[in-house]
Amino acid sequence: MKRIISVPVTLAIISVCSFLISCEGKKEPVESNEPVVVEKRKTELIAANDAFYAGLNEMFKGNIEPLNEVWSHSDSISYMGPFGGALKGWTAIGKDFANVAAMRLGGKISCNYQNVYAGTEMGFVSCIEEGENIDPDGNPVKVSHRATNIYQVEDGKWRLVHHHTDISNQLETAYNKETPGME
Repeated sequence: MKRIISVPVTLAIISVCSFLISCEGKKEPVESNEPVVVEKRKTELIAANDAFYAGLNEMFKGNIEPLNEVWSHSDSISYMGPFGGALKGWTAIGKDFANVAAMRLGGKISCNYQNVYAGTEMGFVSCIEEGENIDPDGNPVKVSHRATNIYQVEDGKWRLVHHHTDISNQLETAYNKETPGME
């Protein structure tokens, strides 16, 4: 009985393997410079991420424009920042950034210990955001939390579509900021 069952199973395995091997030759040709393309995309993504942190640091001085350039202005983007809560869409996120810029937090944040993945249309950078801001009384507030930035290519440029950090209890306490909900 075992022999009778094993012959059909063996034939089925051979058929599937033959089919898969025959399909192998029908794949689209892969660019011979694929590693170069991937490396170029990764370099562009790192530059976009650097621009994001430069924009954040400008926002801390009250200048929102560089940060506006990095973000997608889509209704489907999302932001879960260090003050907690979750915002969706450029209208809500842009308004929140304008409010933060008006606070003129001062200080500087950097993206350290980066892990970068760049696909052809989407990529991400995870890191530890470290630095300090200045509270309303002029005292430095140390910042150190995990962050993930997700980017999508729009019109040939990497645009930020999601930013997520741990909640910064230090900043929430220093600024008595309410935690916004997902809008």
